[in-house]
Amino acid sequence: MHHVQDCIFCKIINKEIPSEFLKEDDELVVFKDIHPLAPVHLLIVPRKHIRSINDLLEEDRAVVSGMIMTAKDMAKQFSVDKSGYRLFFNVEKGGGQEIFHLHLHLIGGWE
Repeated sequence: MHHVQDCIFCKIINKEIPSEFLKEDDELVVFKDIHPLAPVHLLIVPRKHIRSINDLLEEDRAVVSGMIMTAKDMAKQFSVDKSGYRLFFNVEKGGGQEIFHLHLHLIGGWE
């Protein structure tokens, strides 16, 4: 898989930085955000280094739909599917993106 040397998410995916994967398959990994904004805050991250939404290629359609389907499954696993949750991508600095490796946030678990 294509990875970028100084990308923190590539390092996590390659197990150069220890992290607990809540789910992993050939396409993506899921782990907890280290600075959670909610009781449940997960990151769904493709193994392939895609810089941002702006850098998606036609061939990445399956990756993005896989991320969303995985988010749905994780919401159920963390029991926020019924109470409600938010899914979001931050795109570029002005959109709040801090790590330039595509990732989907899943947040929820509020009362």
